[in-house]
Parts: sequence; C-alpha cells; structure tokens
Amino acid sequence: MITAIGRKTLSVYIASAELAALLLGAVTNGFSLFRKGRRPIFQVFLRQIFFTGNEALQVIFVISLAVGVAIISQISNVADAGRGSLIGKIFVWVVIRELGPLITALVIIARSGSAIAIELGQMKYKGEIQYLETLGIPGEQYLLMPRILGVGVALFILNIYFNIVAVSSGILVASLGWQIPVATIKQGIISALSLQELFISCAKSLIFGLVIAAVGCRAGLNVGDSITHIPQAGTRAVMLSLILVFLSNVLVSLIYLL
Repeated sequence: MITAIGRKTLSVYIASAELAALLLGAVTNGFSLFRKGRRPIFQVFLRQIFFTGNEALQVIFVISLAVGVAIISQISNVADAGRGSLIGKIFVWVVIRELGPLITALVIIARSGSAIAIELGQMKYKGEIQYLETLGIPGEQYLLMPRILGVGVALFILNIYFNIVAVSSGILVASLGWQIPVATIKQGIISALSLQELFISCAKSLIFGLVIAAVGCRAGLNVGDSITHIPQAGTRAVMLSLILVFLSNVLVSLIYLL
C-alpha cells in the first residue's frame, strides 16, 4: 500500500516537473524567437494559432450563443425587469470570469489537445523527431515551443470572441424577450467589468492554453515503440488536460478571491 502510494506520488511529481519544464522552455524560447526573428519557427507558431483558432470558431460561436441565451434567460427569471443592472453584473461574473475561459478550454482540449499528442506521437514513432535532431534542428524550439505558445494565444483570442458573442446574444434576448432596457444591462456590465475582471478572464484563457498544449506535447513525446501507443497518447492528453484545467481554474479563482 505504502509502496503504491509512493510510486504514484513519484509519477505525479515527475509529470509535473516535465510539464513545468516544457512551459518554462516554451516561454524562454519564445522570447528568444521574437528577439532573433527565426522565420521557420515563427511560421509554425502562426500556423498553430490559425488551425487551433479557425477550426474552433464555428463551434465556439454556437456554444457561446447558446450559453448567452441560457444564462440571461435564467437570470431574468430571478431578477425582474426593474433590475437590469444586476443582470448585467451577474452576466459578467458568470460568463466572462468563469464560463468563457472554461468552455473555450474544453473545446480546445477536444479538438487540438489530442491532435497535438497524436501528431507528435506519430512523428516520434516514425523517427522524424530524431531525424530533425540529426539535421541540427532543435526539436524543442521547432516542435514544442510554437505549438505551446500558439495554442495559448489562440485560446486567449477565442475567449474574447466567446465573451463578445455570449454577451451580445444575452443582451439581445433580454431586450426582445423580457423587454429589459439595454441601457440598464449595459450599465451593469460596465460597472462590473473592471480591468481586474478582464485580467482574470484573459489570464485563465492563456494559462489553460499553455497547459493544454504542454500536456499534448508531453503525451506525444512519451509514445513508445508500438503504434497502439499513439491513440493512447491522445486519450491521456485529453484526460490530464481536463483535470489540470479545472484545477487551474479553481486555483486562479482562489487567488483572485484572496
């Protein structure tokens, strides 16, 4: 029993250290990249932003539209038309601070987290990563850093897009369906939407993106000699990303409350 607990604790510690090293290396190499302007790596970075963001735009739009309508409908049943300002404040606290970063992260986990793990797993299985190293191309800079930073930036942008669509749809439904004055809702949103609220929402989305990509990269690099390890890497990346995203969300929220 004690041995099993010790092994589990050690494996968790090793995994955490590897993820921390990936994130630290990505950020450090990112500053070096933008300073030196290495074009091939920068192109991989831009492609990662495009594919992660562009492929998720339609899904994010539908979900944010549904969330905005659902949230404002429930809030309107609690707060009557005379308290539109309160509706705006609750909308900021629920959607922009919590649901926006979290839901966009879940979409990216499903679409890009597993894809990164499978892509790198296939490259390792076929020996492509080792081949790049023999050519003198640093795998960490060319393969890992642009993917980690690219997903982080893409999720940051998608979170802003989600919040805009959700807030706009909520205001529209509240105005047309419950005849709540748009001005009072906007007043509540503006009064609650401080720089601190925006910072928390943006920080969550950026952290979630970095974590998701780092988990996917680690899972792909840990693929063994069997081809069956590749889909397993995608599954492990999704499950671990879900756990870490929810834990990160709780941690950031607790730090904000303190």
